[in-house]
Amino acid sequence: MAERVPSDHDSVTNYRAKLARSGGTRRPCLRLPEDVDLAEDDVIRLLLDGTTTTHARVATDASGLLLRGAYDNERLARTPRDGENRLVEWCDDHDLGPDDAVELDALDPGFCYGLRSPGARLVYDVPARPDQSLRDIASSLRDGAE
Repeated sequence: MAERVPSDHDSVTNYRAKLARSGGTRRPCLRLPEDVDLAEDDVIRLLLDGTTTTHARVATDASGLLLRGAYDNERLARTPRDGENRLVEWCDDHDLGPDDAVELDALDPGFCYGLRSPGARLVYDVPARPDQSLRDIASSLRDGAE
């Protein structure tokens, strides 16, 4: 069951992040702050507007860590050419683009983060972490399919 947590709650760490361009395209991506404890190829939950749960894979480039997109499930986050990039939609809905600042909220560090416009206050529906044994099974099936 999801837990409801406001963006200004004491348990939430807030970061100032920045939108950038994704490679040579004009699509926005999210440049992660240096002090966020994530690593390349981590897949996280990214909540957009407090309730829309998406999945994003952490990538890296010469400037550091970034999220190139947010997708409907973990498989699409790993193979993004097959799905709709919800981060692009979110940026369009909020009239945000490269070089704009956004707020990144660590709701469950290493697992779930929220994205919001600067100054906005949201109440997030934070999903529970999946059972580790189920994640291990899914991981073994995914590794066997490659």
